[in-house]
Amino acid sequence: MAEEPIEEEAQRVFDALDGAEAMADPLARARVVSRLLKDQASRNKRFMEYRRQVVLGLRAQDPPVPYRKIAAQLDISLGTVQDIERGSSRWATRPKKGDEPAAE
Repeated sequence: MAEEPIEEEAQRVFDALDGAEAMADPLARARVVSRLLKDQASRNKRFMEYRRQVVLGLRAQDPPVPYRKIAAQLDISLGTVQDIERGSSRWATRPKKGDEPAAE
């Protein structure tokens, strides 16, 4: 079954994260967590781009793959698929406080 390798790989990642959480030394655990958080911040952008390319590729087919089918295949919500196609997401760059135009 095609899903098994995906689930196995995901489980290996989850097991490694669980191992980091289970570390007995709080200082060592905190160092590992710091490294994981720093690394994950940069990975999130790449991971989201991988997923975006798949969604846009499926939607570009003739005929376009329906949103619901894409959502089911990627195990994400219908709204997330639509947001990806629109180019909006919760990870979008938002203006920082102070960068907003002054109210008149």
